Amino acid sequence: MRTECKLTKAYENAKIKYFDNESKYIIFSDCHRSDGSRSDEFTRNQNIFLYALEYYYQNGFSYLEAGDGDELWEHPKFRYIRKAHYYVYDLMKKFYDEDRLDILYGNHNIYLKNEDYLKRFFYTYYNDSKEQTMDFFQGLKPCEAVLLKHKNTAQEFLVLHGHQGDFPNDQLWFFSMLSLKFLWRYIHAVGATSPASPVKNITRQHKIEKNFNKWIEKNKTAVICGHTHRYKFPKQGEPPYFNSGCCIYPDNITGVEIQNGEIMVVRWKVAPNEDGLLKISRFIIRGPMPLSSFSFDETIE
Repeated sequence: MRTECKLTKAYENAKIKYFDNESKYIIFSDCHRSDGSRSDEFTRNQNIFLYALEYYYQNGFSYLEAGDGDELWEHPKFRYIRKAHYYVYDLMKKFYDEDRLDILYGNHNIYLKNEDYLKRFFYTYYNDSKEQTMDFFQGLKPCEAVLLKHKNTAQEFLVLHGHQGDFPNDQLWFFSMLSLKFLWRYIHAVGATSPASPVKNITRQHKIEKNFNKWIEKNKTAVICGHTHRYKFPKQGEPPYFNSGCCIYPDNITGVEIQNGEIMVVRWKVAPNEDGLLKISRFIIRGPMPLSSFSFDETIE
């Protein structure tokens, strides 16, 4: 019941973005960019992420970051995260300056709901080499959800983080944050996972997906999210629940692509080519399938 209420509220308050078959979107989530220390899982995939994001920038995609981009539970002073991954933010700013970036907040970066926090850490930053304050994400307005609505068919895809209704990470997020900040971040550095996290808890993952599927079937709206770190592409006959996975797998990142009127799950990783040379490559691991395949309106073709 809580998940249904939360998702319905997110849907009603979502930022609407109209798209068509010429539109291109890449949706990544759960980067958990941190301070570059041993507990920063994003660091090992930073070059893969940069390469992938540069590809999407050069090929005209819009970037939709579906929550938990920054690990603010562990490091609420964003300036340290920005310094650790400044190449990433320089590239994201290029998307932002061209109105091709939307940032959603999840449970781990829920501080982005606070305008004072945004003004303090995101609107400007101090450039040490130039010794002056520079514009950063001036006027940034993160939101909980984006509703992608097809211009011609009115087909809808609700994009949000996916923690909505997950009790320890939604209603009790503040206490989960405290336990992570003062205990689990240190244990995390040696490989352990907080019990509040759904990442390695299969039962919780399935419960979240089951609750989302109920909402999807009742409200006739497809959902794209993250949070569980488990990529998902619906099989034939299943509700249209998509999950972008995450960017902190041991050696790869995954995301959801929308282009040419189709949707797919992709993986970027370092792999050998035919000559045995290592290179960063893109692989389609689910799909592509026409968006119309996941429509609740039988008249859409």
